[in-house]
Amino acid sequence: MKITRHLLIAIASVSMVPTHSTALAQSAAYPRKLIRIIVPFPAGGATDIMTRNIAQKLNEAWKQPVVVENRAGANGMIGADAVAKSQTDGYTYLAATIAHSANVSLFPKAPYQLQRDLQPAAIMGLIPQVPVVRADSAIQTLQDLVAVSKTKNLNGGSGGNGTAAHLGLELFKSATGAKIQHVPYKGGAPAMTDLLGGQIDVIFAQLPEGLPHVKSGRLRALAVTSDMRHPLLPDVPTTAEAGIPGIEFTSWNALMVPSGTPRDIVLKINAEVSRISGTPDMRTRIIEQGFQPVAMSVTDTENFVKADVERWAKVIRDTGIKAD
Repeated sequence: MKITRHLLIAIASVSMVPTHSTALAQSAAYPRKLIRIIVPFPAGGATDIMTRNIAQKLNEAWKQPVVVENRAGANGMIGADAVAKSQTDGYTYLAATIAHSANVSLFPKAPYQLQRDLQPAAIMGLIPQVPVVRADSAIQTLQDLVAVSKTKNLNGGSGGNGTAAHLGLELFKSATGAKIQHVPYKGGAPAMTDLLGGQIDVIFAQLPEGLPHVKSGRLRALAVTSDMRHPLLPDVPTTAEAGIPGIEFTSWNALMVPSGTPRDIVLKINAEVSRISGTPDMRTRIIEQGFQPVAMSVTDTENFVKADVERWAKVIRDTGIKAD
């Protein structure tokens, strides 16, 4: 029988298309090699702490190396861009944060597009914010912070433009008329170092970053931005109790992968992170560190990130928040 050249090409083309069963086999065998998690902020901050918690347990569960790589800069965009442009094989994750939601509006010309180029896989945890000052500061309450800001120059630090600390500060300023100059750093850890050293006056810190210094007596917590008091700081009022309602919010950490990563692999990542977060030892650890454990499906995680992008787009537009 004579086989034409065109028929051979057609047969070859079909043979190169992965079947559903092939994709299932690949996801069943996943992971088969080292996984990299890119933390787009310096070591020591809340995102780094939470990511290393999860990475350790993924390593134990999957019997494969899970390496955390800090690639800081440009408010998390350098690391996010690297992941967005990586292979779609499920071996490179981004540790994403609320900053990536805000960046959509703050940096519309970023080299990647969050909702086009990155696929949410799993929420690792939620994070309350806590405005903190040095323990020797004359500022005792949020109302004091407002009053003092109108009589002397105050600087408020953050881990960068659009980070939770920046957004919290700007919400506070918009709600109260406080006059506090924003000072962006390349991560929450260096900002905290300068607050402790007296170079800046206040940070709307993520609780895991501020908690050890509040407990040690070096910092004073003025409030928590959640709608309920935090069990680790039972004597610290909520922002509403402190007389400034309307600025309640929590930050978050999530794992994302490049868009186009096989859905079965995304589901497997989600299932394992959710399982890890629900184990008694991990729940205890992350609660003691100041995080709030949470489990969401992939669909719920996608909807959560989408809603967060929309929320901060409105806040940034209404308050006029700018990248400094």
